[in-house]
Amino acid sequence: MKRLLLCSAVALGLATAGPAAAQTNLERLGQFRTTGVTEFEVIEQGGQNAEAIRRILERIDLPQGFKIDLYAVVPDARHIAVGPQGVVTFVGTRKTDVWAVTDRNKDRVADEVKRFAPSLDLMIPNGPCFSRDGFLFIAEQNRVLMYPAAEFFYESPDVVAVPIVPQGELIPVEEESFNHTARVCRIGPDDKLYISLGQPFNVSPPEKMELYDRTGIGGIIRMNRDGTDREVFSYGVRNSVGMDFNPNNGELWFTDNQVDGMGDLIPPGELNRQTEMGQHFGFPWYGGGGTRTNEYKGTEPPADLVFPVVEMDAHAADLGMTFYTGRQFPAMYRGGVFVAQHGSWNRTDPIGARVMFTAVNDDGSVGETKVFADGWLDEETGEYLGRPVDVAQLQDGSILVSDDLVGAIYRISYER
Repeated sequence: MKRLLLCSAVALGLATAGPAAAQTNLERLGQFRTTGVTEFEVIEQGGQNAEAIRRILERIDLPQGFKIDLYAVVPDARHIAVGPQGVVTFVGTRKTDVWAVTDRNKDRVADEVKRFAPSLDLMIPNGPCFSRDGFLFIAEQNRVLMYPAAEFFYESPDVVAVPIVPQGELIPVEEESFNHTARVCRIGPDDKLYISLGQPFNVSPPEKMELYDRTGIGGIIRMNRDGTDREVFSYGVRNSVGMDFNPNNGELWFTDNQVDGMGDLIPPGELNRQTEMGQHFGFPWYGGGGTRTNEYKGTEPPADLVFPVVEMDAHAADLGMTFYTGRQFPAMYRGGVFVAQHGSWNRTDPIGARVMFTAVNDDGSVGETKVFADGWLDEETGEYLGRPVDVAQLQDGSILVSDDLVGAIYRISYER
Protein backbone atom coordinates (compact mmCIF):
# COMPACT_ATOMS: atom_id res chain seq x y z
CA MET A 1 0.00 0.00 0.00
CA LYS A 2 1.03 3.63 -0.38
CA ARG A 3 2.75 5.47 2.44
CA LEU A 4 2.36 9.25 2.15
CA LEU A 5 5.33 11.15 3.44
CA LEU A 6 4.36 14.61 2.26
CA CYS A 7 4.12 17.08 5.12
CA SER A 8 0.72 18.68 5.48
CA ALA A 9 1.73 22.13 4.25
CA VAL A 10 3.40 20.79 1.11
CA ALA A 11 0.59 18.33 0.49
CA LEU A 12 -1.98 21.11 0.70
CA GLY A 13 0.04 23.23 -1.69
CA LEU A 14 0.30 20.44 -4.27
CA ALA A 15 -3.36 19.58 -3.94
CA THR A 16 -4.45 23.12 -4.74
CA ALA A 17 -1.79 23.95 -7.31
CA GLY A 18 -3.10 24.67 -10.78
CA PRO A 19 -1.30 24.86 -14.15
CA ALA A 20 0.32 28.19 -13.28
CA ALA A 21 1.89 26.79 -10.11
CA ALA A 22 3.11 23.72 -11.99
CA GLN A 23 4.71 25.94 -14.61
CA THR A 24 6.37 27.96 -11.86
CA ASN A 25 7.89 24.79 -10.43
CA LEU A 26 9.09 23.76 -13.88
CA GLU A 27 10.74 27.12 -14.39
CA ARG A 28 12.37 26.98 -10.97
CA LEU A 29 13.78 23.53 -11.63
CA GLY A 30 15.20 24.73 -14.95
CA GLN A 31 17.05 27.43 -13.02
CA PHE A 32 18.38 24.90 -10.44
CA ARG A 33 16.20 26.46 -7.74
CA THR A 34 14.31 24.58 -5.06
CA THR A 35 10.52 24.29 -5.11
CA GLY A 36 9.86 23.75 -1.40
CA VAL A 37 8.86 20.10 -1.80
CA THR A 38 10.94 18.08 0.62
CA GLU A 39 9.43 14.60 0.82
CA PHE A 40 8.43 11.69 -1.39
CA GLU A 41 5.58 9.24 -1.72
CA VAL A 42 7.13 5.84 -1.00
CA ILE A 43 5.57 2.45 -1.84
CA GLU A 44 5.76 -0.39 0.66
CA GLN A 45 7.60 -3.38 -0.83
CA GLY A 46 6.70 -6.12 1.63
CA GLY A 47 3.61 -7.26 3.47
CA GLN A 48 0.46 -9.02 2.37
CA ASN A 49 0.25 -7.32 -1.01
CA ALA A 50 3.70 -8.53 -2.07
CA GLU A 51 2.92 -12.03 -0.83
CA ALA A 52 -0.34 -12.11 -2.80
CA ILE A 53 1.51 -11.09 -5.97
CA ARG A 54 4.09 -13.84 -5.42
CA ARG A 55 1.27 -16.39 -5.17
CA ILE A 56 0.01 -15.27 -8.57
CA LEU A 57 3.48 -15.77 -10.02
CA GLU A 58 3.36 -19.45 -8.99
CA ARG A 59 0.85 -19.88 -11.85
CA ILE A 60 3.09 -18.47 -14.58
CA ASP A 61 4.37 -20.92 -17.19
CA LEU A 62 7.84 -20.35 -18.65
CA PRO A 63 10.24 -22.40 -20.78
CA GLN A 64 12.48 -24.79 -18.88
CA GLY A 65 15.31 -23.07 -17.02
CA PHE A 66 13.49 -19.73 -16.59
CA LYS A 67 11.95 -18.36 -13.42
CA ILE A 68 9.87 -15.30 -12.57
CA ASP A 69 10.03 -13.29 -9.35
CA LEU A 70 8.51 -10.11 -7.98
CA TYR A 71 11.00 -7.31 -8.62
CA ALA A 72 9.00 -4.36 -7.27
CA VAL A 73 5.54 -3.26 -6.19
CA VAL A 74 4.83 -0.31 -8.50
CA PRO A 75 1.27 1.09 -8.67
CA ASP A 76 -0.20 1.28 -12.20
CA ALA A 77 3.14 0.19 -13.70
CA ARG A 78 3.34 0.82 -17.43
CA HIS A 79 6.44 1.49 -19.54
CA ILE A 80 9.94 0.93 -18.21
CA ALA A 81 13.21 2.80 -18.75
CA VAL A 82 16.28 1.18 -17.23
CA GLY A 83 18.99 3.71 -16.39
CA PRO A 84 22.19 3.16 -18.40
CA GLN A 85 24.30 3.26 -15.22
CA GLY A 86 22.19 0.55 -13.60
CA VAL A 87 21.36 2.83 -10.68
CA VAL A 88 17.61 3.31 -11.04
CA THR A 89 14.73 2.20 -13.26
CA PHE A 90 11.91 4.61 -14.11
CA VAL A 91 8.35 3.38 -14.59
CA GLY A 92 5.59 5.45 -16.20
CA THR A 93 1.85 5.31 -15.60
CA ARG A 94 -1.36 6.36 -17.33
CA LYS A 95 -2.16 8.54 -14.33
CA THR A 96 0.06 11.29 -12.89
CA ASP A 97 3.04 9.45 -11.42
CA VAL A 98 6.44 8.25 -12.55
CA TRP A 99 8.14 5.86 -10.14
CA ALA A 100 11.85 5.54 -9.42
CA VAL A 101 12.74 1.92 -8.65
CA THR A 102 16.08 1.20 -6.96
CA ASP A 103 17.81 -2.08 -6.20
CA ARG A 104 20.58 -0.79 -3.93
CA ASN A 105 22.13 -4.08 -2.84
CA LYS A 106 21.89 -5.67 -6.31
CA ASP A 107 20.05 -8.75 -5.17
CA ARG A 108 17.70 -8.27 -8.16
CA VAL A 109 14.81 -7.21 -5.94
CA ALA A 110 13.91 -3.54 -5.52
CA ASP A 111 14.68 -2.01 -2.14
CA GLU A 112 12.87 1.28 -2.76
CA VAL A 113 10.08 2.60 -4.98
CA LYS A 114 9.27 6.28 -4.69
CA ARG A 115 7.63 8.97 -6.77
CA PHE A 116 9.98 10.69 -9.19
CA ALA A 117 9.99 14.52 -9.45
CA PRO A 118 7.18 15.05 -6.91
CA SER A 119 7.17 18.83 -7.38
CA LEU A 120 5.90 18.50 -10.97
CA ASP A 121 2.32 17.90 -12.10
CA LEU A 122 2.40 15.26 -14.83
CA MET A 123 -0.41 14.12 -17.13
CA ILE A 124 -0.31 10.53 -18.38
CA PRO A 125 3.49 10.17 -18.16
CA ASN A 126 3.32 6.72 -19.73
CA GLY A 127 6.47 6.77 -21.80
CA PRO A 128 9.94 7.13 -20.27
CA CYS A 129 13.04 6.43 -22.37
CA PHE A 130 16.79 6.96 -21.96
CA SER A 131 19.49 8.16 -24.27
CA ARG A 132 22.74 6.22 -24.17
CA ASP A 133 24.47 9.13 -22.44
CA GLY A 134 21.98 9.21 -19.57
CA PHE A 135 19.29 11.76 -20.50
CA LEU A 136 15.79 10.69 -19.47
CA PHE A 137 12.83 11.70 -21.65
CA ILE A 138 9.21 11.29 -20.55
CA ALA A 139 6.44 11.59 -23.15
CA GLU A 140 3.21 12.73 -21.54
CA GLN A 141 -0.23 13.16 -23.09
CA ASN A 142 0.68 16.52 -24.65
CA ARG A 143 4.19 17.40 -23.50
CA VAL A 144 7.71 15.98 -23.45
CA LEU A 145 10.09 16.74 -20.59
CA MET A 146 13.80 15.97 -20.65
CA TYR A 147 15.63 15.26 -17.38
CA PRO A 148 19.35 15.75 -18.07
CA ALA A 149 20.68 13.87 -15.03
CA ALA A 150 17.80 11.78 -13.72
CA GLU A 151 20.00 8.98 -12.38
CA PHE A 152 21.84 11.56 -10.27
CA PHE A 153 19.04 13.90 -9.21
CA TYR A 154 16.34 11.30 -8.54
CA GLU A 155 17.39 11.10 -4.89
CA SER A 156 16.14 14.68 -4.44
CA PRO A 157 12.52 15.85 -4.77
CA ASP A 158 13.81 18.62 -7.06
CA VAL A 159 14.96 17.34 -10.44
CA VAL A 160 16.24 19.37 -13.37
CA ALA A 161 13.54 19.25 -16.06
CA VAL A 162 13.52 20.85 -19.52
CA PRO A 163 10.37 21.06 -21.69
CA ILE A 164 11.64 20.07 -25.12
CA VAL A 165 8.00 19.93 -26.31
CA PRO A 166 6.02 22.42 -24.18
CA GLN A 167 2.57 21.67 -22.84
CA GLY A 168 -0.03 21.69 -25.63
CA GLU A 169 2.45 21.36 -28.51
CA LEU A 170 2.89 17.60 -28.94
CA ILE A 171 -0.55 17.44 -30.56
CA PRO A 172 -3.11 20.21 -31.15
CA VAL A 173 -4.93 20.90 -27.89
CA GLU A 174 -8.31 20.37 -29.56
CA GLU A 175 -7.22 16.80 -30.39
CA GLU A 176 -6.54 15.84 -26.77
CA SER A 177 -8.57 12.76 -25.87
CA PHE A 178 -9.04 10.22 -23.10
CA ASN A 179 -8.42 7.46 -25.66
CA HIS A 180 -5.10 6.22 -27.08
CA THR A 181 -3.00 8.88 -25.35
CA ALA A 182 -0.39 6.63 -23.70
CA ARG A 183 2.78 7.71 -25.53
CA VAL A 184 5.98 5.72 -25.83
CA CYS A 185 9.39 6.97 -26.88
CA ARG A 186 12.83 5.73 -27.91
CA ILE A 187 16.13 7.33 -28.85
CA GLY A 188 17.12 6.00 -32.26
CA PRO A 189 20.57 5.10 -33.59
CA ASP A 190 20.52 8.54 -35.26
CA ASP A 191 20.34 10.07 -31.73
CA LYS A 192 16.88 11.45 -32.48
CA LEU A 193 13.81 11.13 -30.24
CA TYR A 194 10.95 8.99 -31.61
CA ILE A 195 7.44 9.27 -30.14
CA SER A 196 4.26 7.38 -31.02
CA LEU A 197 1.04 9.39 -31.33
CA GLY A 198 -2.02 7.17 -31.22
CA GLN A 199 -5.15 8.54 -32.89
CA PRO A 200 -8.21 8.62 -30.61
CA PHE A 201 -10.83 6.85 -32.76
CA ASN A 202 -11.63 3.21 -33.39
CA VAL A 203 -11.47 4.14 -37.08
CA SER A 204 -10.50 7.75 -37.74
CA PRO A 205 -12.89 9.74 -40.00
CA PRO A 206 -11.78 11.11 -43.40
CA GLU A 207 -12.06 14.73 -42.27
CA LYS A 208 -9.22 14.17 -39.78
CA MET A 209 -6.80 12.65 -42.28
CA GLU A 210 -4.99 15.79 -43.47
CA LEU A 211 -4.48 17.11 -39.93
CA TYR A 212 -3.30 13.76 -38.63
CA ASP A 213 -0.85 13.21 -41.48
CA ARG A 214 0.57 16.68 -40.98
CA THR A 215 0.98 16.44 -37.19
CA GLY A 216 1.86 12.75 -36.96
CA ILE A 217 -1.24 11.66 -35.07
CA GLY A 218 -1.84 8.06 -36.04
CA GLY A 219 1.86 7.63 -36.63
CA ILE A 220 5.33 8.00 -35.16
CA ILE A 221 7.20 11.30 -35.14
CA ARG A 222 10.87 12.04 -34.62
CA MET A 223 12.82 15.13 -33.63
CA ASN A 224 16.18 16.23 -32.36
CA ARG A 225 16.73 15.70 -28.66
CA ASP A 226 16.14 19.41 -28.04
CA GLY A 227 12.73 19.23 -29.77
CA THR A 228 13.77 20.89 -33.03
CA ASP A 229 13.31 19.59 -36.59
CA ARG A 230 10.19 17.58 -35.87
CA GLU A 231 9.00 15.36 -38.72
CA VAL A 232 6.60 12.48 -39.30
CA PHE A 233 8.50 9.22 -39.59
CA SER A 234 5.67 6.63 -39.83
CA TYR A 235 2.11 6.89 -41.20
CA GLY A 236 -0.96 4.66 -40.99
CA VAL A 237 -0.45 3.53 -37.40
CA ARG A 238 -3.62 3.20 -35.34
CA ASN A 239 -2.20 3.12 -31.80
CA SER A 240 1.35 1.93 -31.23
CA VAL A 241 2.31 1.49 -27.57
CA GLY A 242 5.64 -0.23 -28.07
CA MET A 243 8.72 0.28 -30.24
CA ASP A 244 12.40 -0.54 -30.40
CA PHE A 245 15.28 -0.43 -32.86
CA ASN A 246 16.87 -3.57 -34.23
CA PRO A 247 20.45 -3.42 -32.87
CA ASN A 248 21.76 -5.27 -35.93
CA ASN A 249 20.71 -2.68 -38.53
CA GLY A 250 18.96 0.22 -36.78
CA GLU A 251 15.51 -0.44 -38.26
CA LEU A 252 12.47 0.66 -36.26
CA TRP A 253 10.05 -2.06 -35.16
CA PHE A 254 6.76 -1.38 -33.39
CA THR A 255 3.55 -3.01 -32.23
CA ASP A 256 0.14 -1.70 -33.25
CA ASN A 257 -3.28 -2.24 -31.70
CA GLN A 258 -5.93 -2.77 -34.31
CA VAL A 259 -9.62 -2.07 -34.91
CA ASP A 260 -12.23 -3.27 -32.39
CA GLY A 261 -15.72 -4.54 -33.05
CA MET A 262 -15.02 -6.61 -36.19
CA GLY A 263 -15.29 -9.99 -34.47
CA ASP A 264 -13.30 -12.25 -32.19
CA LEU A 265 -10.80 -13.43 -34.79
CA ILE A 266 -10.17 -10.31 -36.88
CA PRO A 267 -8.29 -8.15 -37.37
CA PRO A 268 -4.89 -9.39 -36.20
CA GLY A 269 -2.59 -7.40 -33.97
CA GLU A 270 0.64 -6.30 -35.55
CA LEU A 271 4.40 -6.38 -35.16
CA ASN A 272 5.79 -4.03 -37.80
CA ARG A 273 9.20 -3.44 -39.31
CA GLN A 274 10.07 -0.06 -40.85
CA THR A 275 12.98 0.07 -43.27
CA GLU A 276 12.87 3.72 -44.37
CA MET A 277 11.33 7.04 -43.42
CA GLY A 278 7.77 7.86 -44.45
CA GLN A 279 6.39 4.37 -44.91
CA HIS A 280 2.63 3.86 -44.53
CA PHE A 281 1.30 0.91 -42.50
CA GLY A 282 -2.27 0.79 -43.75
CA PHE A 283 -4.61 2.33 -41.18
CA PRO A 284 -7.46 3.38 -41.57
CA TRP A 285 -7.91 1.47 -44.86
CA TYR A 286 -6.82 -1.70 -43.10
CA GLY A 287 -7.96 -2.59 -39.60
CA GLY A 288 -4.99 -4.90 -39.00
CA GLY A 289 -2.94 -7.10 -41.29
CA GLY A 290 -4.80 -7.56 -44.58
CA THR A 291 -8.28 -6.96 -43.09
CA ARG A 292 -10.05 -3.99 -44.71
CA THR A 293 -12.13 -1.72 -42.49
CA ASN A 294 -15.82 -1.38 -43.26
CA GLU A 295 -15.54 2.42 -43.19
CA TYR A 296 -12.89 2.54 -45.95
CA LYS A 297 -13.71 -0.61 -47.92
CA GLY A 298 -14.90 1.37 -50.93
CA THR A 299 -11.90 3.69 -51.17
CA GLU A 300 -8.46 3.11 -52.67
CA PRO A 301 -5.66 2.77 -50.11
CA PRO A 302 -2.31 4.48 -50.61
CA ALA A 303 0.26 2.74 -52.79
CA ASP A 304 3.21 0.79 -51.38
CA LEU A 305 1.65 -0.01 -48.01
CA VAL A 306 3.80 -1.97 -45.57
CA PHE A 307 2.11 -4.96 -43.95
CA PRO A 308 3.18 -6.44 -40.60
CA VAL A 309 6.04 -8.91 -40.35
CA VAL A 310 4.04 -10.80 -37.72
CA GLU A 311 0.26 -11.01 -37.39
CA MET A 312 -0.56 -11.54 -33.72
CA ASP A 313 -3.78 -12.96 -32.26
CA ALA A 314 -6.71 -10.61 -32.69
CA HIS A 315 -7.40 -8.30 -29.73
CA ALA A 316 -4.56 -9.67 -27.58
CA ALA A 317 -3.41 -6.03 -27.28
CA ASP A 318 0.30 -6.10 -28.09
CA LEU A 319 1.95 -3.24 -26.20
CA GLY A 320 5.57 -2.84 -25.08
CA MET A 321 8.41 -4.61 -26.86
CA THR A 322 12.18 -4.91 -26.74
CA PHE A 323 14.95 -6.57 -28.72
CA TYR A 324 16.92 -8.95 -26.54
CA THR A 325 20.63 -8.12 -26.53
CA GLY A 326 21.68 -9.85 -23.31
CA ARG A 327 23.85 -12.91 -22.78
CA GLN A 328 22.00 -14.52 -19.86
CA PHE A 329 19.29 -16.24 -21.93
CA PRO A 330 20.10 -19.10 -24.33
CA ALA A 331 21.47 -18.14 -27.75
CA MET A 332 18.14 -18.73 -29.49
CA TYR A 333 16.72 -15.60 -27.81
CA ARG A 334 19.51 -13.22 -28.81
CA GLY A 335 18.43 -10.63 -31.33
CA GLY A 336 14.77 -11.62 -31.00
CA VAL A 337 11.79 -9.56 -29.84
CA PHE A 338 9.84 -9.89 -26.60
CA VAL A 339 6.32 -8.39 -26.72
CA ALA A 340 3.94 -7.85 -23.79
CA GLN A 341 0.31 -8.64 -24.55
CA HIS A 342 -2.06 -6.72 -22.29
CA GLY A 343 -5.05 -8.95 -23.01
CA SER A 344 -8.38 -8.49 -24.76
CA TRP A 345 -11.28 -6.45 -23.42
CA ASN A 346 -13.93 -7.05 -26.11
CA ARG A 347 -13.52 -10.68 -27.13
CA THR A 348 -16.01 -13.45 -26.39
CA ASP A 349 -13.19 -15.68 -25.18
CA PRO A 350 -10.44 -13.56 -23.60
CA ILE A 351 -6.92 -13.90 -24.94
CA GLY A 352 -3.53 -12.43 -24.13
CA ALA A 353 -2.08 -11.37 -20.77
CA ARG A 354 1.23 -12.99 -21.67
CA VAL A 355 4.69 -12.33 -23.06
CA MET A 356 5.40 -13.40 -26.64
CA PHE A 357 8.74 -14.02 -28.33
CA THR A 358 9.57 -13.65 -32.03
CA ALA A 359 12.89 -14.87 -33.37
CA VAL A 360 14.60 -12.39 -35.71
CA ASN A 361 17.25 -13.44 -38.23
CA ASP A 362 20.41 -11.49 -39.02
CA ASP A 363 18.85 -10.13 -42.22
CA GLY A 364 15.84 -8.76 -40.31
CA SER A 365 13.42 -11.46 -41.37
CA VAL A 366 11.41 -13.21 -38.68
CA GLY A 367 11.35 -16.76 -37.46
CA GLU A 368 8.81 -18.41 -35.19
CA THR A 369 6.53 -16.44 -32.86
CA LYS A 370 5.53 -18.29 -29.71
CA VAL A 371 4.27 -17.80 -26.17
CA PHE A 372 7.13 -17.19 -23.74
CA ALA A 373 5.29 -16.51 -20.46
CA ASP A 374 1.62 -16.94 -19.66
CA GLY A 375 -0.75 -17.77 -16.83
CA TRP A 376 -2.00 -14.27 -15.96
CA LEU A 377 -5.33 -15.20 -17.59
CA ASP A 378 -7.36 -17.89 -15.84
CA GLU A 379 -8.68 -19.74 -18.85
CA GLU A 380 -11.38 -21.52 -16.86
CA THR A 381 -12.98 -18.38 -15.45
CA GLY A 382 -11.77 -15.70 -17.88
CA GLU A 383 -10.41 -13.68 -14.96
CA TYR A 384 -7.27 -11.59 -15.41
CA LEU A 385 -4.74 -12.10 -12.64
CA GLY A 386 -2.37 -9.65 -14.23
CA ARG A 387 -1.99 -7.63 -17.43
CA PRO A 388 1.53 -7.27 -18.84
CA VAL A 389 2.36 -3.90 -20.41
CA ASP A 390 6.06 -3.60 -21.18
CA VAL A 391 9.30 -5.56 -21.38
CA ALA A 392 12.75 -4.14 -20.62
CA GLN A 393 16.19 -5.62 -20.16
CA LEU A 394 18.42 -5.27 -17.11
CA GLN A 395 22.21 -5.06 -17.41
CA ASP A 396 22.61 -8.67 -16.24
CA GLY A 397 20.54 -9.94 -19.19
CA SER A 398 17.36 -10.71 -17.26
CA ILE A 399 14.15 -8.98 -18.33
CA LEU A 400 11.56 -6.93 -16.48
CA VAL A 401 7.82 -7.14 -17.21
CA SER A 402 5.38 -4.49 -15.97
CA ASP A 403 1.79 -5.18 -14.93
CA ASP A 404 -0.66 -2.28 -14.53
CA LEU A 405 -3.49 -4.39 -13.10
CA VAL A 406 -1.60 -5.83 -10.15
CA GLY A 407 0.76 -2.86 -9.94
CA ALA A 408 4.07 -4.64 -10.15
CA ILE A 409 7.31 -5.23 -12.01
CA TYR A 410 8.41 -8.84 -12.48
CA ARG A 411 11.89 -10.12 -13.24
CA ILE A 412 12.39 -13.15 -15.50
CA SER A 413 15.82 -14.77 -15.30
CA TYR A 414 17.49 -17.90 -16.64
CA GLU A 415 19.47 -20.41 -14.60
CA ARG A 416 21.99 -22.39 -16.61
